[in-house]
Amino acid sequence: MVTNRVATNKLKILSSEKLGELAWLVHGFSTRTGGVSRVYGGNSLNLGFTKQDSRRAVEDNRERLLRAVGAVKGRKSWPLAWLRQIHSDLIHCVDRVPVESLAGDGLVTDTPGLVLAVQTADCLPVILVDPKKRAVGVFHAGWRGTVKRIVEKGVGEMRKHFKSDPRSLMAAIGPGVQGCCYEVGEEVRTKFEAQFAYAASLFREAKESDPVREKYPLLFLTARAPGHSELPTKIFLDLVEANRRQLLDAGVPAKSITSVGPCTACHTELLFSYRAEKGITGRMMAAVGIRPE
Repeated sequence: MVTNRVATNKLKILSSEKLGELAWLVHGFSTRTGGVSRVYGGNSLNLGFTKQDSRRAVEDNRERLLRAVGAVKGRKSWPLAWLRQIHSDLIHCVDRVPVESLAGDGLVTDTPGLVLAVQTADCLPVILVDPKKRAVGVFHAGWRGTVKRIVEKGVGEMRKHFKSDPRSLMAAIGPGVQGCCYEVGEEVRTKFEAQFAYAASLFREAKESDPVREKYPLLFLTARAPGHSELPTKIFLDLVEANRRQLLDAGVPAKSITSVGPCTACHTELLFSYRAEKGITGRMMAAVGIRPE
């Protein structure tokens, strides 16, 4: 189940209804609306320090995000810990904002008053929460991180640092490119097949369309001249299901896993999409934190 929170400035944050029931937790998946960035159309909430945007605009947008998810004490927002993402399986346990930027794609903590975040613009953000130990994690899972089992390893890191029982964990998979639009190459399917016994179920194939061929099929029945051969097959990856299966394999109950938000490539009016916008786009954030008592 997904809930939408809209602030008075039209900033929209997506959230998990189940995680929202935890009074001690703050969390949210940002969208592109309600910010001060002007380079990506309208007043957009770009949260990444991209080439096109100004640092001042991004810092203002990040402050808006923190206030929108409730990560504030009085007039002061909580510190924000984020990563220099490298499509890896590297996960860091932190209790404060690092002095120097960390390279990796996952963060975990049980420190109250600290917000953990990853940036996305098609890759999946995944939030993990342990309601018993009051510990949280957030992970950036593109196909590379997924084939390296980053969310499965994230569960392992929470067991290691906080003694989390996977059966007690809750997970929310945020908005990213989905199986309808995530076209990949054969080499990606090969990498998944080498890692997962269920890999075949994560992919679907579709023939490229040709309007002329569809209108005049008889012209192509016997033609074998150049340009008249069989159309190539497209391969699509269901990244959401790939990460859901990893969570299940790691011991997280199916009833505790939710998917939040639509496909980024299908809904660029609401979400940033690196693929759909040809690389010229902003970045969203998945954020999670623990309220101080």
